[in-house]
Amino acid sequence: MFNIQYSNLVPMAIKYLIMNFKKIIPVLALLSFAIYSNAQQEVANITDPRLQVKLPTVSGDSITLASQKGKVILLDFWASWCMPCRAANKKLVKLYEKYQPQGFEIFGVSLDEEKNDWEKAIKKDKITWLQVNDPRGGLNAKTVVDWNISVLPTSFLINKKGDVVAIDLQGRELEKVIRDLLQE
Repeated sequence: MFNIQYSNLVPMAIKYLIMNFKKIIPVLALLSFAIYSNAQQEVANITDPRLQVKLPTVSGDSITLASQKGKVILLDFWASWCMPCRAANKKLVKLYEKYQPQGFEIFGVSLDEEKNDWEKAIKKDKITWLQVNDPRGGLNAKTVVDWNISVLPTSFLINKKGDVVAIDLQGRELEKVIRDLLQE
């Protein structure tokens, strides 16, 4: 049927690869990344120095995220000018009131450049959980870069061991996972 000599297979394969190089490289890169990611899967942990969050509170004292290890933590990146963040705060107030006595903590990281705006939002939204502020450049702030934040709000759910177990959960799903983690 086909009259292909085996000695011609290698040059034909090389010619095919060269002609389709631009199509093949992204596929190979994605495949090798997937293989590498699965082999090197690492769970982010708040004790990792690369993920250290040490920022000032409203009173000016610095607090670290790692100091909250042993609790179920929602690390919440937000800003006073972010309307979806402000809407999420209303829901988080209820969640915090319900689960804080059981060992749940919210660690809010504001990206407001103006401390006054941040403080007004805390008061208006009735936020009683831990709040720190990273005023060093909004979405270019070191904390934002370290945690790979690209949109606000962004949240990370962290178990008692300090491992990040979920990102951007909301509503019933968030509450269910918090309940489960508190029982561990």
